[in-house]
Amino acid sequence: MQQTVRLTVAQALTQFLDHQYIRFDGQVTKFVDGVATIFGHGIVLGLGQALDSNPGGLQYYQGKNEQGMAHMAAGYAKQQNRRKIIAVASSIGPGAANMVTAAACASVNNIPLLLLPGDAFASRQPDPVLQQLEQEHDDSITTNDAFRPVCKYWARVNRPEQLMSAMLHAMRVLIDPAITGAVCVALPQDVQGEAYDWPVEFLAKRVHKLPRAVPAPEDLEEALALITAAERPLVICGGGVRYSEAGRAMTDFCEAFHIPFAETQAGKSAAPGSNAYNLGGIGVTGNSAANEIAKRADLVISVGSRLSDFTTSSKWLFGDDCKFLNINVSLFHAQKMDASYCVGDAKETLQRLTLALPLDYKSAWGGAIAEAKAAWQDEMRQLAAYHYSENFRTIVQAQNPGSIADFIRDLGGTLTQTEALCAVRQAIAADAVVVGASGSLPGDMQRMWETDASGSYHMEYGYSCMGYEIAATLGCKLAQPGRECYAMVGDGSFLMLHSELVTAIQEGKKINVVVFDNAGFGCINNLQMGNGVGNLGTEFRRRGDDGQLSGAMLHIDYAGIGEALGAAGFRACNMRELQAALEAAKQETRCTVIDMKVLPKTMTEGYGSWWNCGVSEVNLSEKGEAALERVLEGRQKARQY
Repeated sequence: MQQTVRLTVAQALTQFLDHQYIRFDGQVTKFVDGVATIFGHGIVLGLGQALDSNPGGLQYYQGKNEQGMAHMAAGYAKQQNRRKIIAVASSIGPGAANMVTAAACASVNNIPLLLLPGDAFASRQPDPVLQQLEQEHDDSITTNDAFRPVCKYWARVNRPEQLMSAMLHAMRVLIDPAITGAVCVALPQDVQGEAYDWPVEFLAKRVHKLPRAVPAPEDLEEALALITAAERPLVICGGGVRYSEAGRAMTDFCEAFHIPFAETQAGKSAAPGSNAYNLGGIGVTGNSAANEIAKRADLVISVGSRLSDFTTSSKWLFGDDCKFLNINVSLFHAQKMDASYCVGDAKETLQRLTLALPLDYKSAWGGAIAEAKAAWQDEMRQLAAYHYSENFRTIVQAQNPGSIADFIRDLGGTLTQTEALCAVRQAIAADAVVVGASGSLPGDMQRMWETDASGSYHMEYGYSCMGYEIAATLGCKLAQPGRECYAMVGDGSFLMLHSELVTAIQEGKKINVVVFDNAGFGCINNLQMGNGVGNLGTEFRRRGDDGQLSGAMLHIDYAGIGEALGAAGFRACNMRELQAALEAAKQETRCTVIDMKVLPKTMTEGYGSWWNCGVSEVNLSEKGEAALERVLEGRQKARQY
């Protein structure tokens, strides 16, 4: 007779989570570190009771905002190369709805994120309960149905016995590198407390195998034929290289056959930036070295990349005769760009290709790789030396009349964004982890940030989710407490979500928040004004006498906000103050907030890329007409599929 134990649904869930392990490359590790939640009436008496009475080896984390704590969990999973997670729970209604954005962010980036939102009563007897969303046409719909389109797996546990199949399916998706993303298992608040006789096998230690997928022999043969026929191949290093821990395998492959490689946002820091074959970032936010080489390539070998529009410059970057070979664990991603493909693990596939290619095969790039890198290094030196001066003021102010003068008058800053970024890179530890997500910083960082430390560049740029940065930085610190972690965040993103700074202070986990304050949404201000739209709603200004947001720029003391929360605050309006702040922050044991006042219009852009934007086809401004002409010309050149 099957042995059982009587527990509530919530108690069985916590025991199940505590006993999940994965085996990867022969090592067995615990998969679920803990549970982050903000208790509400829809979960505190069920899951809350279970965590209080018997948490086992699960750590409890007290979130401050549901979206923020879910981003924290995603950052943790990403920094653990997707082999360890923190589950995230919420009450019903607003708490659940707050996590939808984070769920979409995780799914877009293929990051495992387990969401356990409370739900309305399965019995429907007390309907409508507090926070319940009602729909007249369907009694079964609740707020949690909003997770369906943004999750890779979704379930609602309306009966205790449904928990078993739901959680086994959830684990299947969470650990599978080809399909992983957000998983939602909705927990009706009455069902959480219901008792059931659970099979002990369900609650016992479960080790999930995570083998490296091996490409099919015929796929390898096709790949070998493509490579040996190519004269100027180029490798694109995507996030799959990082998660597979294939950086060494990729550099061995490139060095053996004299093939350059370029990095996506997700792939950066998977391989050393100083490697002679590493061209740096590619695409819309890429540099001149990678983009110029990409235009001349006759074969692109994409490894572990989603090939988003920013990576491919909206399918515009590559020549008409350029072929694609995609290496990916996901067939969905492998088939993009009408490519030949190897469906398999990045490390396994690259190693097999390295062994199978003829030893005398070499690309025809010759000295072009070194020349491209040298030219970009010259540009980097100029960006680092991009200082404020009267001549600078005249040139830059022409792009946005009034903004530079107003900024200096109202905020007092004279730092440029590029020199500030270079100063941060120079000051912080070589193995420090930097986290970013949105605004103009991802472009500057993909171009300018160089590191040889594995996993030290942590960028969420699949969803470009404002508010990810600070929360995910805490996730990184929880994942790797021995490394310094820096949130590289614009002022707009800081204002949107900085609640988990309090959680970091509470946990005693020092994170450093570096705020690039340019008094607005600078990236979108560039986009609108460069394409014929007026200066509308993208600068942080007071409402003026004309009734518009045209008055003085808002002077916000971000360091003061950090100090009020319990962090150490530092302020910098010039290079001397910034260097002093960075050094002082390194000596702190508390969390820090460095508030830099950075001049608008001092970020990088261009470098041989194009981006397909939906510009207006009816526009009376000269800039608007020129923008439309550029877009239509680019669309003619870009690949259609």
